[in-house]
Amino acid sequence: MPSPPDQRPLDADDLTDDAFLGGRLQVLQPRKGFRAGLDAVMLAAAVPARPRQLACDLGCGVGTAGLCLAARVEGVHVTAVDIDDLMLGLASRNAARNGKAETFAVLAADLAGRARNLPRQHFHHVLTNPPFHDEASGTSAPERRKANAKAIGADGLRHWLRLARAITRPGGTVSAILPPAQLPVALEALSPRGRGVTVTPLWPRVGVPAKRLVLTARTNAAAPLVMAPGLLLHGPGGKPTPEAEQILRQAGPLST
Repeated sequence: MPSPPDQRPLDADDLTDDAFLGGRLQVLQPRKGFRAGLDAVMLAAAVPARPRQLACDLGCGVGTAGLCLAARVEGVHVTAVDIDDLMLGLASRNAARNGKAETFAVLAADLAGRARNLPRQHFHHVLTNPPFHDEASGTSAPERRKANAKAIGADGLRHWLRLARAITRPGGTVSAILPPAQLPVALEALSPRGRGVTVTPLWPRVGVPAKRLVLTARTNAAAPLVMAPGLLLHGPGGKPTPEAEQILRQAGPLST
């Protein structure tokens, strides 16, 4: 299980101020350690939320994914959940500086435990970028927050995703971004038969295997698993494709 987060305070020199969604969103995040980027944007773009619905960013860090969702879906209510109080503090600051304080709340919870303070069957949508690297198969990152954000065993990932499902309403959705190697664990946790699941590969460029999958599972659904065509991220010369630009710069939805 992840180690307790390092709670040393961060000052201004420890932070960067980064633009997302073509400047629609400004996010403060630690200069060192785990940093939000493309994964958070793509995850948020996959959530089929509507205004006034309840969403939960599970393992939110500084709140980037939840705030990207809030920037795309005006009026959605986001609860950002993490074990790290310093990251939750930054998430609150980021919500306020982006005009989302009234529809964005933070909650401290141990997602490796039972997280009893998270209401079950409550949210219309849960989104999560979980720690998905198997901690038993490699060397942990030297910075503790980065290690906690990236590494977890298969049992820990299974527990994390089962918790995500448990707090989702019947007929709601769980969206997660993962490497392809973790797809079997994700399906076991969310929908063993693949019912209600759509898997969208993110292709780095033509001819290169996908390094990430976005999996969206609708709870209590009977529809068979769908493997979507996927999204090509980069064209010739490494330039983002128009489809990727629509998400990364224009806050568009992930629809393939």
